[in-house]
Amino acid sequence: MRKQIVIVGAGFSGMWAALSAARLADKNQHQAVDITLIAPQPELRIRPRFYEKAVRTLTAPLQPLFDATGIRFLRGTVKKITASLQEVSWQDDKGEAHRLRYDRLIMASGSHVNRSMVSGAEKYAFDLDQLESAEVLEQHLTSLAQQPESEARNTVVVCGGGFTGIEMATELPARLREIFGENAQTKIIVVERGPQPGSRFSEALRDVITQASAELGVEWRVNAEVESVDASGVTLKDGQVITAQTVIWTVGVQANDLTQQIDAPRDRQGRLQVNEQLQVVGFDDIYATGDVARAATDGRGNYALMTCQHAILLGKFAGNNAAASLLNVEPLPYRQENYVTCLDLGAWGAVYTEGWDQQVKATRAEAKKIKQSITRELIYPPKADKIAAFEIADPLAPFV
Repeated sequence: MRKQIVIVGAGFSGMWAALSAARLADKNQHQAVDITLIAPQPELRIRPRFYEKAVRTLTAPLQPLFDATGIRFLRGTVKKITASLQEVSWQDDKGEAHRLRYDRLIMASGSHVNRSMVSGAEKYAFDLDQLESAEVLEQHLTSLAQQPESEARNTVVVCGGGFTGIEMATELPARLREIFGENAQTKIIVVERGPQPGSRFSEALRDVITQASAELGVEWRVNAEVESVDASGVTLKDGQVITAQTVIWTVGVQANDLTQQIDAPRDRQGRLQVNEQLQVVGFDDIYATGDVARAATDGRGNYALMTCQHAILLGKFAGNNAAASLLNVEPLPYRQENYVTCLDLGAWGAVYTEGWDQQVKATRAEAKKIKQSITRELIYPPKADKIAAFEIADPLAPFV
């Protein structure tokens, strides 16, 4: 009887989980294992680039790759996981309901930003969390050129000074000049609850962020939290009011709600606790990867972050290990010792760091080249070539 691996989600982690599982099954052809991936569309959405313009173009097709590697794709959305029956219930793109049994389930359903945590944010704030919402933001920014010039029109408030907030904020000066004209007086304000710009990062990285922000004219309101958002702008908890027609929400990222259907330990972001094989604690037949997994990267107390850097390798290990458990192959313990960051800083350039202590190794144009190499080449899917794709899908292969 054929065994079934079901993967939920076609993001970075889901795509690589499918390829890695298919690779191991292909190496053990005497074993009958099918790999099925369920997602709303057979495309990889390049989420790390959603702060850029032309966001609708930031996708890559996956169906040719799946066809070449023997992965079955089902267009739809998983609605329910019944772990006791080893079954998922899903709805196709026509709204029809289906059920699918699994022998191994890989949760790769991603994350979403939570705008409901502050009054008015869900209604009045934009985000760049998903392609559709990032496209709404892009259309809004473009439409501002048709409105009368005012301080509110020319002001953008970015709520949150993490990586997404910083990349969006530092991209905006050039974007707004394109929209309003070179001589327009614009204001970009980052609201950050920490005591300084980039508070959660190393001192060396903070210094670069501060310098780039100053040169680009990006303002920071530190030690500040948003009380509410409305049609006229933002009110901070200390009573300050920032008038703006554009408020962008980048904080409060949570694992996909499907994780709540699995009765297993989760962290405050909703990520499922996994062991070193990436099995969900208490469920040997369920694996979690990418943004839904709380996975230790090493033995020094570091855990994977909600980034494509970690999602890619997590996916490879999860797919490999799910297949290995059905093929009587020894699993590979997940390890991701090396950690780098490459933060885009708009027209100023970028900054590249190495290590969990974020040692700055390159800045400005040099780092910008590294950033573009990563986001425009390295993280894209492999070609629809079975041999080449399977070589890269090996969890132990260098990802270059």
